[in-house]
Amino acid sequence: MNTLNESKNKKMTIDNLDLYYGDFHAVHDLSLDVYEGEILAFIGPSGCGKSSTLKCLNRMNDLVIGSRVEGKICLEGEDIYDPKYNVNSLRKRVGMVFQQPNPFPMSIFDNIAYGPRTHGIKNKQELQEIVETSLKKAAIWDEVKDILFRNAQSLSGGQQQRLCIARALAVEPEVILMDEPTSALDPISTGKIEELALELKQKYTIVIVTHNIAQASRITDRTAFFLVGDLIEVGDTTQIFENPRDKRTEDYITGRFG
Repeated sequence: MNTLNESKNKKMTIDNLDLYYGDFHAVHDLSLDVYEGEILAFIGPSGCGKSSTLKCLNRMNDLVIGSRVEGKICLEGEDIYDPKYNVNSLRKRVGMVFQQPNPFPMSIFDNIAYGPRTHGIKNKQELQEIVETSLKKAAIWDEVKDILFRNAQSLSGGQQQRLCIARALAVEPEVILMDEPTSALDPISTGKIEELALELKQKYTIVIVTHNIAQASRITDRTAFFLVGDLIEVGDTTQIFENPRDKRTEDYITGRFG
């Protein structure tokens, strides 16, 4: 057992996951635990199954025609693929931040208030408090507090991505999934997102897909290496980077392929 996790609770468990897109077998018999309060990175070359696995964690693959999941994924012991499991509740508890910032074509305020309104919050004062709190958590409040009713799409790329993180936080999730959240950003904006992730892990569990090896080494507690649909190894990030057990992991990290 990893010493990092001896005292941590399992937030999500993946047991014998197989994912298919039509006839294509994208993820093969994958088992993995996600621990409370950690940042877990999925790394590996393009097309290796890491983003597909990430999207299984809040059933985003349900939206892909022809996709099929076998195996079990549990959130605090409950199987999220059970037909009785409420998908809207799942996506409230397990939020998603995508590779490209995707603010809605509406005001900054309405972007953040959108989720709470969807879940039945109508009180104006309560919404104002949620918007302010969420933007502060995402470290963007000071930049937008005087322009809350400006179109969110007028913000810079880095600001838009922090806005999207604030939007995810507004519905009070427990887990935040990030699919290459900094790949479209400049180094300064990337640094801000990384600092934000380190702050957020004090309250949230974070799973991040990244092609940025240095980023994974800087901000994550554990790293999982994927290759051609297989989970090759997972361990404490320091161990994975300094003493990988599998030569394929070492070859990827040192830039021999991928």
